[in-house]
Amino acid sequence: MLHKFRYVLNKNRCCCETEISKEQLGKMLEKGAILLDVRSPQEFAEGHLENAISLPEYEINQSVNDILPDKLQIIIVYCSTGHRSEKAQKELERLGYQKVYNLCKGLENSY
Repeated sequence: MLHKFRYVLNKNRCCCETEISKEQLGKMLEKGAILLDVRSPQEFAEGHLENAISLPEYEINQSVNDILPDKLQIIIVYCSTGHRSEKAQKELERLGYQKVYNLCKGLENSY
């Protein structure tokens, strides 16, 4: 019972300091953060967050340096549920990007 209660309390919270909430998203975008949609091109075409750049998670290694040359730029990644963007976040960090954040629960959380 206690476990279920903790789940209910935490289900709307982000799990770590590199995940951001919908509320934090707007503030970070105002400060010049880049919004990176890591879903497929088809998903992006069906609808995306305003001013987002499309870079599918499976293309990050091939294209990110051309699209985002500044490794100190604040980058917010998102997908539908937060799973692909979490993988993309880790890959970007592995490639040397230092300020990468994941939109907690992806688009599921943004509407």
